[in-house]
Amino acid sequence: MQISVAELVFDVTVDGPEDGRPVLLLHGFPETGRSWDAVRENLVRAGHRVIVPDQRGYSPGARPDGVAAYGMRPIVADAIGILDALDISTVDIVGHDWGANAAWCLATWHPDRVRSLTAVSVPHPLAFAWAFRNDSDQQERSSYIVLFWQEGKAEQVLLEDGARRLRRMLTGLPADAIEHYVAVQSEPGALTATLNWYRAMRRQEVADLPPVAVPTTYVWSTADLAVGQAAAQKCGEFVDATYRFVILDGVSHWIPEHAPDQLTAAILDQIAAA
Repeated sequence: MQISVAELVFDVTVDGPEDGRPVLLLHGFPETGRSWDAVRENLVRAGHRVIVPDQRGYSPGARPDGVAAYGMRPIVADAIGILDALDISTVDIVGHDWGANAAWCLATWHPDRVRSLTAVSVPHPLAFAWAFRNDSDQQERSSYIVLFWQEGKAEQVLLEDGARRLRRMLTGLPADAIEHYVAVQSEPGALTATLNWYRAMRRQEVADLPPVAVPTTYVWSTADLAVGQAAAQKCGEFVDATYRFVILDGVSHWIPEHAPDQLTAAILDQIAAA
């Protein structure tokens, strides 16, 4: 279905019983809501109503111009607008990768709308920022971000040679999923829009983000190439509520696809405890 929020139109999958406890799933880069398919199906079988948007930059009707349009404030406002359109007052929120950043911010800025938070792969933004400044391992893992900040050059590098480097980022995912993500990112203006999430973060929008105050689970995997142990272990310092740290041994960064059953169990445990 499509949902309008202000002047933008989002592609949104809504699944499960209308009276089920609602769960909002927010995807990361360079994926779409399709990344949640297995987890969504698991949650629906458990009786939940599941909302999965293709976020700002990913939905063809939601690609505004300019880096400032991709800061966390407008991205969080999108999620709130989608919930309002569906007449959902409170939700359990789950975010992966950049979707985790959005989820951290939503839970912090709108705690009245969030029953629980499950953040996947990416820790609290200030935990990640600390590691980015102080941990040489994290600095090395995050070196690709410097390229992503360079408008025009990053798009060229990722899409040239049949999107060879973009495909390499997604190594290990099913071939049809990779083709889907590459096709979306190859649409006019799409890759610039989705990379603008990285470019907007340089504006220090969340530099003073306080600790989150809703029940929280953070799920991190030991084979994650993008987020190291230092950032993951620091995360709990920025949660002022019940906190669970779930470690998945040997799982890649793409947790929703590579370990959907383990992730679903962590989500359901958090929902039950909230």
